[in-house]
Amino acid sequence: MSSKQLIVIGGGAAGFFCAVNAARLHPGLKVSILEKSSKVLAKVKVSGGGRCNVTHNCDSINEMAKKYPRGDKFVKKAFHHFFTTDTIEWYKQRGVELKAEADNRMFPVTDSSQTIIDCLIAELNRYGAEIWMNTDVKEIVVNSSVGNGEAQSNTESDQKNNAAARFTIKSADGKIFEADAVCVACGGFPKSSMFDWLRQLGHSIEEPVPSLFTFNMPGNAITQLMGVAVSDAQVRITGSKLVSSGPLLITHWGMSGPAVLRMSAMGARDFAAVQYKFTAVVNWVPEWNENSLREEMQRLRFELAAQKMGQRNPFQLPQRLWDYLLQQSDVKADMRWADLPGKEQNKLIKNLCAQEHAVNGKTTFKEEFVTAGGIKLSEVEASTMQSKLVPGLYFAGEILDVDGITGGFNFQHAWTSGFIAAQLSGTV
Repeated sequence: MSSKQLIVIGGGAAGFFCAVNAARLHPGLKVSILEKSSKVLAKVKVSGGGRCNVTHNCDSINEMAKKYPRGDKFVKKAFHHFFTTDTIEWYKQRGVELKAEADNRMFPVTDSSQTIIDCLIAELNRYGAEIWMNTDVKEIVVNSSVGNGEAQSNTESDQKNNAAARFTIKSADGKIFEADAVCVACGGFPKSSMFDWLRQLGHSIEEPVPSLFTFNMPGNAITQLMGVAVSDAQVRITGSKLVSSGPLLITHWGMSGPAVLRMSAMGARDFAAVQYKFTAVVNWVPEWNENSLREEMQRLRFELAAQKMGQRNPFQLPQRLWDYLLQQSDVKADMRWADLPGKEQNKLIKNLCAQEHAVNGKTTFKEEFVTAGGIKLSEVEASTMQSKLVPGLYFAGEILDVDGITGGFNFQHAWTSGFIAAQLSGTV
């Protein structure tokens, strides 16, 4: 039986998945999770409104990889080792059934994130892994002669013959741990300086910027419609090729919802570069453009001639939004469709298909907070998650420079990278 030790830094989705699978796949391996806070699986708990968007219903690796603005080539390689279908089967074997919703997001049939948490904790207990809470790792020291850049010069037998543990891990409160392998799965960091303990190991960091956030529109009249949701809208950014479609939610600070969150992920670095000041153009009726809607308006004015515009909303938009769009277009609610002047009609068409909104700032989407940036992917082997610089050092989850749009993609990366790291981290 092995007496080797694996330390997993981080008690989130990727860290837990690495720990439980390493303990299961390598009997006798001592596995410990070091978690800096007093809670494990915190993001799992709150994600998807407390339901946990476990993965995405997609069986095409090529299509799935396109959902990662950063790291698409990396995850494409990794998905060949553990994919969405494997995630579904893994949980199914442990009594957790997943269901796909209309937009292909997948949740436990219980609609409760606690189901996923209970499953992972049960698995951890089954295989005897341990958790150290309130343990904030500040340094990893490489003890053996196998160090940075020396991976090629040390044979497997040489590594096994090292009597001393390969790594010493030091926490902020003075705890000391020794390990033969370490998997760093502590999530992303908002500040570059927070990666310094990993830079000390020779790794490079892609500068972190927020990935999933809402658009702030201070002073914009549309914020008076907070709580109004549109099932399908299109958002594009002036001066760029960024376009996103889907549900849009108006909030007291601006705009949110999947269409905006996807956009924020796709343009994370671009938005950071302009300090979150840009213009978003919204098409509230994406089945039309300005030209096609102009033709449609002629038909509507004929068919709805005697009806008042405020009382007859032909686009199935929420009434509060329709009232706002009429007001913004200088159209009185009691005006008949037949009496709509050309000038006001053009304003209404513009506001329906291409309404411009100045964005000035962001608000982090707390439940799905994701950071773009992290460990440079050229320094990690996608098929093993092992560092190319430090043998025995693995990475999983958001600490890597991989992030996906909202919809279960970030969790799938967590399961995939955690599982791959678990397969080999117990053999070092």
